Formats: sequence, structure tokens, C-alpha cells
Amino acid sequence: MSELKVDKVSPRSGNYVALNTVGSKNIIINGDMSIAQRGTSASGKSTGGYFTCDRWNFSLVSLGTWTLSQDTDVPTGQGFATSFKLDCTTADAAPSSVDRLQIQQTIEGQNLQYLKYGSSNAETLTASFWVKSNKTGTYTLEMRDLDNLKDVSQTYTIDTANTWEKKTVSFPGNTSDAFDNDNGGSLSFEFWLGAGSSYTSGTLNTTWSPRVNANRVSPSQVNLADNTANNFWVTGVQLEAGTTASDFEFLPYDVNLRRCYRYCYRINGNAVDDVLTGGAGPATTTSRIDTAIQFLVPMRAIPSVSEALLEVYPGSTAGSLGSIFDNDGTKDITTIGFQINADSGSPFTLNNFYLVRCDANASAFIEFDAEL
Repeated sequence: MSELKVDKVSPRSGNYVALNTVGSKNIIINGDMSIAQRGTSASGKSTGGYFTCDRWNFSLVSLGTWTLSQDTDVPTGQGFATSFKLDCTTADAAPSSVDRLQIQQTIEGQNLQYLKYGSSNAETLTASFWVKSNKTGTYTLEMRDLDNLKDVSQTYTIDTANTWEKKTVSFPGNTSDAFDNDNGGSLSFEFWLGAGSSYTSGTLNTTWSPRVNANRVSPSQVNLADNTANNFWVTGVQLEAGTTASDFEFLPYDVNLRRCYRYCYRINGNAVDDVLTGGAGPATTTSRIDTAIQFLVPMRAIPSVSEALLEVYPGSTAGSLGSIFDNDGTKDITTIGFQINADSGSPFTLNNFYLVRCDANASAFIEFDAEL
């Protein structure tokens, strides 16, 4: 039998890769923009929300109108198939003081404990990404500690119009404040694309400091909303522990999708066939069926539910939440699934088996949202 003897274990030195709790070096989920459960395009957006690429929140306060899309314009030869595109359709060349335009992702605190924030060993974080725009100039990348109300920002420059460029930006570790160890949002990672004077009138915060809005964004920040000719693309977003950027970590599609399911699980209909939701059960009375949907992965928190054009089969035409569910509405919803009591389509045949499904309509869907 062979034997391994160790005389001494020395502290690490040099470059290394720290992995998070899911064995991935990339803190960002869906950084290659490959998952878009809510749809590949959303037009006429003048308020914020989650619209196309999963996990990426479009944060907007009165700064233009936009079309958002999962796009196929990507940097050549880098392995990416999709990007997140913003297209300005109504310009605002003179933003008011509180106007802002961002895309952002928020990360759970329990996924950040390995960064050792709040200690002298707090990790430096390095962001890398590919970006393209016709609008050259200075842009701001910000990280916000949502637990301790501190921020840190850095800048990068788009040098050449309409050309994919790779950018790398590093942020110091926060040695003073720890992230909460729970499923709440602790770190917000934010691309600033436009900002009013309330955010740009101070001195840019390049170290972790208590939040002062005026210090969050560079005074030189471009306004992507100043012309309807403006577009912005981003892909290959990676945030990792360490002082240098490594190659983008490509995950298998199914792995990336399941990571997104923790925050949004959506079943979409189509114009050709009815689509099963996974909900099926017996008629417990002639006016009610009991059925359940189990999520494919546990969700971050108890989700909200939205839907359109669901139906009980056999027995009903496509309805909406008010007619598909009885007065109890959604019942017994948890992070792993939920029970529904449907009365649309009654009278049912006692003890017969029924399905809840999306109607054969491209607008039909059921969505469970536990986003941050």
C-alpha cells in the first residue's frame, strides 16, 4: 500500500481560483445570457422589471423607452451564442436629477460567505465581460452591499464604436462588514447606462463606503438614452474572487437553466398545441378538482404566481386565474410546489382525472417568481 506523508501545509500564495458553494467560480448566474424564460424580446419598456434574459433586472427611472432582447450579436470566436441587447426607442437627452438606467443582478447572501467579507481575509472581486455599443465613453460598474448599505464603484471605457471589447474591473474586499447568511439579496452588481445629477455630482466611491448617492456614478458617465440610434450589448459577465480575470466559465445549458429556476419557473404555451403544466389531479366534487405543481428545483422563497389562458382538460375553455382557481385561490404554496383547486369547466365527473394546461396560444403561460 502506498503512503502519502505531509510534513507541512503552507498558506496559499500567488493566483488561485475560489469557488462558491455550488462549485462554480462565477458568482453571476446566466452571464452568457443563454436563458430567457420570459421571452426573447420586450418592447416599449419605460419602467423597470425582469423581461428577457433570466436574473437580469432592467432598472429604469424616467430615462427613455427601450426594447430589450436576447440577441445573437456576440463577440466572434469566444464561444458565446447570445447577448443582452438594449435598444433606445424614445430618447431623453436631458435627464432629471433622479433619472437612472441600469441592468443589474442581485445575489443571495448565503452564496457569498466564502468571500469572507467582514474579515481581514476579505476577497478582492474581479468582474470581466464583453460589451459593445455605438456610444463610446465612460461607463460605471457598481457593487452595492444591501445588508450594510455600502457601495463601491469603478469605471470602464468603451473605446471603439460598434465593436465588441472585453473589459476587466476589480473591486476591493470589504474587511469591515459581513454579508447576511440567508436567502435574501446581499450584493447587487450593476451596470450604469445613464444617471441624473443626484448620482453623478460627487466623487466616485472606489472603496467600500456608506451609501451617498452623489458618489455612486462617475461624473463622466455617458447617457445611453440621449439618442434613438443608441444600442448596448453585453455578454460573458463573470464575477469571481481574486485579483485577475479567468476565462469565462461556460456551464451546460441544463445546469444554467436549473440555476435560473430557483428564481423564476415559467411554462409557456405555443400557438400549435396545448402545453402541460405538470398539474393533474382528480375531481373531489362535481365542481372542483385538486391538483398540484411541483417545481423542478426548490425556489429561493415562496413565489408569486401569474398566469394567462390556463384551462382544465377535459372540461373548460381557456380561462384566467379568477376562473381556473376557486375562491381559495392558490393554496399551500411552498418553495417546492403548490396546490390548486380549480373550478373552471365544472361540472366535473367525480373521481375522474383532469389536467391543468396552457391553452394552444402563444400568450398562455404560468409563472412562479421568487426573484430578488
